[in-house]
Amino acid sequence: MKKVVVLGGGYAGVLTAKKLAKKFKKNKDVQITLIDKQSYHTMLTELHEVAAGRVNEESIRMDLKSIFAGRNVNVVLDEIKNIDFEQKILTSNDATYEYDYLVMGTGCKPTFFGIPGSENAHQLWSYTDAVNLREHILNMFRQAALTADKEKRRELLTFVTVGAGFTGVEMAGELGEWKDELCRSFHIDKDEVTLYVVDFAPKVLPMYPDKLVRKAERRLIKLGNELVMNSAVSEIHEDKVVLNKGEKVINTRTVIWAAGIEGSDIVDQAQVEKAGRGRIVTNGHLQAKDYQDVYVVGDNIFYIPEGEERPVPQMVENAEHSAPVVAHNIAVDIKGGEYKTYKPTFHGSMVCIGSRYGVAQVGMPGMWFNLSGFFAMASKHLINLVYFVQVLGFNKIWSYLMHEFFHTKNNRSMVGGLLSNSAPVFWKFPLRVFVGFMWLQQGLSKLPKIIHDFNNVFLLPQPPKADALGAASGAVTEAVTAASGAVNEVANQVASNGGDIFTMLADLIHDFMNWIAVLPVPGFVENMVGWSMDAFFYTPDGTQFTQLASLVQGGMIFGEIIFGGMLIIGLFTPVAAIATIAMGCMIWASGMAPTEMLWYLVGGFALIGNSGMVLGLDYYVWPWLREMMKRIPLLRKWYLYVD
Repeated sequence: MKKVVVLGGGYAGVLTAKKLAKKFKKNKDVQITLIDKQSYHTMLTELHEVAAGRVNEESIRMDLKSIFAGRNVNVVLDEIKNIDFEQKILTSNDATYEYDYLVMGTGCKPTFFGIPGSENAHQLWSYTDAVNLREHILNMFRQAALTADKEKRRELLTFVTVGAGFTGVEMAGELGEWKDELCRSFHIDKDEVTLYVVDFAPKVLPMYPDKLVRKAERRLIKLGNELVMNSAVSEIHEDKVVLNKGEKVINTRTVIWAAGIEGSDIVDQAQVEKAGRGRIVTNGHLQAKDYQDVYVVGDNIFYIPEGEERPVPQMVENAEHSAPVVAHNIAVDIKGGEYKTYKPTFHGSMVCIGSRYGVAQVGMPGMWFNLSGFFAMASKHLINLVYFVQVLGFNKIWSYLMHEFFHTKNNRSMVGGLLSNSAPVFWKFPLRVFVGFMWLQQGLSKLPKIIHDFNNVFLLPQPPKADALGAASGAVTEAVTAASGAVNEVANQVASNGGDIFTMLADLIHDFMNWIAVLPVPGFVENMVGWSMDAFFYTPDGTQFTQLASLVQGGMIFGEIIFGGMLIIGLFTPVAAIATIAMGCMIWASGMAPTEMLWYLVGGFALIGNSGMVLGLDYYVWPWLREMMKRIPLLRKWYLYVD
């Protein structure tokens, strides 16, 4: 038995474990274990959204056991305190773990560069940090609302973000948006709130070109941030932060630290060669320089690719690129083959400044594109979705879309509140019953005809060479003829009494009535329907219907009864609503849909969104079904469920 241990459940650790599980899914002689002190994987790039109250805290968590359900990965919740690379043993307070191959993916932690009073600052590097910071900010507004002392209120309502890199800019942008809503909620004047962004660098986002930097700075200022550049933090106190050894003092109860990172505690203690603030030096195969059975992924890597001057950056894309290389090389160690050398090609980075604006640089070396505003935000969401496909599939994609677009708070999304403003579902109850009744009565009215003669096909256009060719085909044609006759009669009367202008008006009304009596069908749809009718529903000589036509008609009638009844009682209403839309489209495509079919179609779309949860059986059925779906191994493995 070969034991592979992945230490760390961050981006790199999770992806590496999944790649390993795929490579050894049929090999029972390889045991893969992922160890992390938390039971969930956290989206570190989205922490600012929770810290500033844009999304609920569960939106950035993914349960590790759900991620690895049905896979050859054993998830262990423990905190490793020591690594003995010689004996190949990991030790925690309560247990020891042996390994044949170890993957170091423990990530990083904030560094304060020895600044006094760091314990008074709020970090933003974990799920817990984000939740605690959100509650702290809320408490500052709560206390300010109860304080009459102006100096104390100013101190409570001053927020300092230290660091103008990715994390700092994103946090400052979110806070700039959130403060407006907090001021409304606590009845505080916006002018009383002061936001600072402090950094030793001369500009924000110094890794970006000046054009994007200027756009980012303008956006931060527009959101109410004062930029304090070329300034170093000297001390952090409970009620103030000191800059440049006393040159400037800002009275505040909130210092948000986002100014740098270093290796995690376990890496700091590990007896391996390190460089660049606690990163493990590796070779091109991502093996630790001192131990060939220790591999390194993600932020822990210190490796300078051939032809480059700097080590690979500490960013999510580095985790995504390094994971498959390490998984492959471990498989080579066990099964044989050729090692892969790490040759990453990075495609840029994105920074959101609030919920609606961002800047990004995307492309590849030698061909970079600068994006801002909507397009930058769209690229960020797209990259997140690509990552979610790899980690938790449909389950996380659905959750992400709900949190980011459909259940947003205070219109804080890339598209504002356009997709999130919805009426309570109880207003859909009468519509649901009405649409269901209309489909039900349509089916029941047709049922006697097929009971009397199942082969009596009347819902499909007549065969082109049938005996009835040339006669009026069905009730719709009769209705058109009747409507046209009535309009002609009125038109003649109007024309005889009113002259040419009224004749012209009567002609227009006549043409309009002919157009709306039956819903028009585009030519390309008619061609497709004609081909399918010839292929499946007409006999080769074009004189009769096939048996399949009878079955399809019978299915349509029974579908009208079944799905109409489901809408009335509120059972599986999303399924029933979609089915009625499909039936309506089939009738429309056949060229036999009256104008009232529009009501059926529009009503069906309105009922898709859980309309059966009010005064319907879905209130009981859907929660039970969600729990049952999670217990089905195949659905859990492929993440085909929603929480």
